[in-house]
Amino acid sequence: MGTLIDSSVLIAAQRGQIDPAPLSAEDEDEPIAVAAISASELLHGVHRLKGAVARLRAERFVEHILSSIPVVAFDLDIARVHARIDAELSAGGAAVGDADLMIAATAVWLDYRVATRDRRSFPRIKGLRLVRW
Repeated sequence: MGTLIDSSVLIAAQRGQIDPAPLSAEDEDEPIAVAAISASELLHGVHRLKGAVARLRAERFVEHILSSIPVVAFDLDIARVHARIDAELSAGGAAVGDADLMIAATAVWLDYRVATRDRRSFPRIKGLRLVRW
């Protein structure tokens, strides 16, 4: 089984709150990836920074991550899983943000677990395997 890394983990690494090197070494034989929406979230953060030095540092970190870890595009197959999960959650009265739903759908489609620091949204999704990094 592979691991889809949520942006919350990458942001924590960028802020120096965790060291990502030992985390990826835990499962050397298993693939890791990032959902395209997580790439967008990281890049959005770069563009919001006001200071040139902070923006440059963040951009270098994000571009290094995006060139080192495969980014999985949101395609029609994943969209079908997304629609099913969203409908199930809506029927049960639970709401999860669109970005987290896209990440979850990507992980379900790939049969990956999600590495996250989010304790609110992802646990609402039945059958989604989680690991806290």
